[in-house]
Amino acid sequence: MKRHLLAGAALGVILFGWTNAMAAEAAADAVETGAVEELVVFGRGEARQVQTVDGSDLQLEVAGASPLKMVEKLPNVNLQSADPFGAYEWSSRISIRGFDRNRLGFTLDDVPLGDMTYGNHNGLHISRAIAGENVGQATLAQGAGALGVASVSDLGGSLQFRSRDPSAEFAVLAAATAGSNDTYRGFVRLDSGELASGARGYLSYSYNTAGKWKGDGTQRQTQVNFKAVQPIGEGSLTGWVNWSTRQENDYQDLSLEMISRLGLSWDNFAPNYAGAIQVAEIGNNRGDTGVTPRFPAYGTVYPGKIVSPDDAYYDASGLRDDLIGAVTLDMPITEALRVKATAYGHTNEGQGLWVTPYVPSPNYGVAGATTNDSPLSIRTTEYDINRRGLVAGATLTLGGHEIEGGFWYEDNDFTQARRFYALNRSAFSRDMLEMQSGAFRTDWEYDFKTTTRKFYLSDTWSISGALAVNFGFKSLSVENEATTVVGANKTGTIKAEENFLPQIGVRYDLTPDSQFFAGYSENMRAFASSGTSGPFSTTQAGFNAIKDKLKPELSQTFEAGWRYKTPDFQGVIALYHVQFKNRLFGVAVGSGIQGNPAVLSNVGGVTAKGFEAAGDWNFAPDWSLFASYAYNDSTYDEDTRDGNGVIVARTAGKTTVDTPENLFKAELNYDNGSLFGKFGLSYLSERFFTYENDRGVPSQTLAELTLGYRFSGSPMLEGLELQLNVSNLFDEAYISTIDSNGFAIRGDSQTLLAGAPRQVFVTVRKTF
Repeated sequence: MKRHLLAGAALGVILFGWTNAMAAEAAADAVETGAVEELVVFGRGEARQVQTVDGSDLQLEVAGASPLKMVEKLPNVNLQSADPFGAYEWSSRISIRGFDRNRLGFTLDDVPLGDMTYGNHNGLHISRAIAGENVGQATLAQGAGALGVASVSDLGGSLQFRSRDPSAEFAVLAAATAGSNDTYRGFVRLDSGELASGARGYLSYSYNTAGKWKGDGTQRQTQVNFKAVQPIGEGSLTGWVNWSTRQENDYQDLSLEMISRLGLSWDNFAPNYAGAIQVAEIGNNRGDTGVTPRFPAYGTVYPGKIVSPDDAYYDASGLRDDLIGAVTLDMPITEALRVKATAYGHTNEGQGLWVTPYVPSPNYGVAGATTNDSPLSIRTTEYDINRRGLVAGATLTLGGHEIEGGFWYEDNDFTQARRFYALNRSAFSRDMLEMQSGAFRTDWEYDFKTTTRKFYLSDTWSISGALAVNFGFKSLSVENEATTVVGANKTGTIKAEENFLPQIGVRYDLTPDSQFFAGYSENMRAFASSGTSGPFSTTQAGFNAIKDKLKPELSQTFEAGWRYKTPDFQGVIALYHVQFKNRLFGVAVGSGIQGNPAVLSNVGGVTAKGFEAAGDWNFAPDWSLFASYAYNDSTYDEDTRDGNGVIVARTAGKTTVDTPENLFKAELNYDNGSLFGKFGLSYLSERFFTYENDRGVPSQTLAELTLGYRFSGSPMLEGLELQLNVSNLFDEAYISTIDSNGFAIRGDSQTLLAGAPRQVFVTVRKTF
């Protein structure tokens, strides 16, 4: 039975170990010819643990789901979010083999996305970079990304996304989704088809809005994506531009003690502004906020079960506005030489908002004042990114040698500021989903300039039809410069540089359907250019003390495995050992949301070792079963000491934070061309959120269900689909994100977010 992959078939295409070029070519050929017979395609070509998932797999998720959901089922991937879409950025976390997102690399069509942290200084989250319906494929390398990946943070692997190419035929896709918590999403895409010049293009628009599943607020996104491809002989010129705005009200961060006292459903005060003012005033009277009391009539006893101003804030939100685009020339120069170059640019404006009880508005307590007189104010962290760069490479084939070389250059100007905006006492006077203006106070503002230079060279030598080896290296240099605009001085320059980071590997075909692979690689993570993380997050004196001592983080990864294929089964197993050196650690003072300075230092290493496996079995006509399992043993090598050598955390031998020891994923799929469905199950074991492992969250088992039907029989019904999605099928109460405010050394911490309960969504799609 032919699989309707682009319409949202059961599993999607997973290619074990193919090179990016091979995967893209195979997927394009299959779609173009309509000859997609298998949901999983087993391939060869890499000496590393690599899987590529076809973009059609994302169509089985609820509309608007993050592209990260594509790889959630792959071995050793831990994806967490407090919403059912995986797109709520304050909570969205992905880790692979114990390496968190700060230590992974992400790209879209070769364009670097940075490390996808919430306050990203050098990129943006994939959920903003492209609409899920326009993702063509995602390639995950669990341990060693390709040498040419444009990333300065790929210590523990890389995730490369590719956008879909425009269709050769004129087409219109329209989709509408409705579901739990007033979720509504609309998507429309127009494909031009092939024009007289051979050019093809598409333009899409999407808008989605969803109410929070607890408390008050909305999470909203608008996206416009454009892409065009012009053939030039045997090559092509491709250009794309994506625009996104994202506005999301936040959920309240929790601690284990708060969950016990207040419950998982506890959230911020909004829209109860009077309640937020009452708690702020009581905090002032008790001395909990550091603000001089002005209204002692409120007393000193908090209402209900509240015991602190940090139990609930009035509201918080995250706002982002991004424009990103690129132009790529991909041309064969001769039969043996091919070149590819991508020039890109990205601008971003963002604000993270928090209604704080710790800084009152300027007229608070002033006699006769009726405006700007609240005991609360809005604190923002504000971001502006303007970066541009070039990624270029060439491939030369000489006999049995395939030689690749290239470079990456980027200039990134990043401005970050901390400001406060006044509120009225009588009623909440601002919109938390709009960019704020008219600050009454600026605590600090810094300009950062980051210059990145990378060069790589490799050779893949096919010694025989069965044996190939590859060896190469990359050279990476990243210079970070800070300049003070307002506030305490933070000025200086620091550089992370490694001129020789090798990568070697071997693959050997034991039989035509059985392949062994092994590889070794070294990677470096550059420093962050930010006032809230990295070496510039401390004071000027602190920076001066560490700038000549700090070493960039390094990883050494060895992995080996076996790939196997029969007509009905395909799979991979792998072993790995990773040595993580020069781990950076900063000790902050006070609650995470207050953002007090921390001093960064190198504190030793981490050793990670484990086993992972994945397989797909077409056990009956129209039925398939996919499963993956990973065992991870990741521990700190030494106790954590500060810059003076004093032990601050007894971490030697302790499990790394947010690293489940066991992860299991399974999907049962059915697709007969008309009726399709998927039942997914995910298990992960206990995770710690303190470095000393004295606090953690229990294991979780989640299930999801997809059911759909493709209509046919008349022109009106052709191309029409109806799809039902149920997330958290058995309505399990669980904790998703465990580091919304970072990790603590020991003891409880307000850094947890509850996972969403069962949610139900219905999507209607129509292709014209």
